[in-house]
Amino acid sequence: MFKILKIFIILIVILAKTSLTTAEEKIKIGLLVPMSGENMQLGKLLIKSTKLALNDISSDKIEIYPKDTGSDPNKTLQSAIELKNLGVKIIIGPIFFKNLEYLDKVNDIVFLSLTNKTEGLPKNVISSGVNSISQLNTIKKFVESSELKKTIFLTPDLEYKDEIKRAIKQSEIKIFKHYIYDTEPTKLTKQIEDITNYKIRKQNLIDEINRIEKSDLNDDVKERRIKKLKRRYTIGNVKFDSVIISDFDESLKSVITSLLYTDVSPKDKRFIVFNQWFDESLLNEKTLQPLYYPSINKKNLEKFNEKFLKIYNEKPNHLALLSYDLIGLIYYLSLKMDLSQTIDLFKKENSFKGKIGIFEIKNNKINHRLNLYEIIDGSIKEIF
Repeated sequence: MFKILKIFIILIVILAKTSLTTAEEKIKIGLLVPMSGENMQLGKLLIKSTKLALNDISSDKIEIYPKDTGSDPNKTLQSAIELKNLGVKIIIGPIFFKNLEYLDKVNDIVFLSLTNKTEGLPKNVISSGVNSISQLNTIKKFVESSELKKTIFLTPDLEYKDEIKRAIKQSEIKIFKHYIYDTEPTKLTKQIEDITNYKIRKQNLIDEINRIEKSDLNDDVKERRIKKLKRRYTIGNVKFDSVIISDFDESLKSVITSLLYTDVSPKDKRFIVFNQWFDESLLNEKTLQPLYYPSINKKNLEKFNEKFLKIYNEKPNHLALLSYDLIGLIYYLSLKMDLSQTIDLFKKENSFKGKIGIFEIKNNKINHRLNLYEIIDGSIKEIF
């Protein structure tokens, strides 16, 4: 009887210790960000956003271990190895694609990079940025709901053009034609003229004015018609009803300006662009409006910005919101599965609703379910 009681007590002690160990087990999350060099300020913002996320989750299970990447792939590798030696299994970062170069040397670690590139990644790196597939899935929904039948696609002749081509294929968006254009202004204008049949349409106008001048119409009618025609730039329609432009900033404005020069207006054809992160400079460009683009949830971003500003007295950026949400995503996954099984962590189909929007996880990929916005009359309107 005494032996049975002794064994029973030993079992209770073992179970209590196991329970205590499980209860005290920490979720160690690495954070690879620039803490030195020209992007140091960005790194500081991301560290602050993860601290904000920890405070909002209010769980003592999570520990964050920030390490410096600088702008150096070698330093990134060294920091990643140091995190692995601390028992970290999952890391948020790095931010920049170039810092991913050597991370396939670090086994049994998942890196949630903030890059939006999805091609050429090491096997243990998952892109968590707002990628081209996520954007095209949203644009596709808008094109279909608007019953647009002839959409052309314009992509600059830059290194990401191949990724855009793959995203078009994967999203299965129906486009009429895909054009790759030169970003050099003179060459760009010439290409846009060809795409829009500008010279033919311009000649149509000249021919029509000449025809009326030589007609038997009385002088008053001729004068009225010619005066009306001279207010126009071209005659004849283009072969598309909408255009998607995968460009940004001043280069995007150059493309749209070239379209306006060739007498193609957003008031007649739908102009759809890639995520502009609510660039306020576009609000003042009335000639470019209406303009449509996919993006993260604007209201959530504004609330996050207000909270961040109130706590830290500085304005964050969209990457800060993304890193904030990734802390929540990891915590969410920890409640559903064993984080040590990194190989299977992002293979299973899951969805997670964060501040940025909905993360859709499957086959080691993260896509975002985005909203679509319209810039019109100097303001931003949510379409869906």
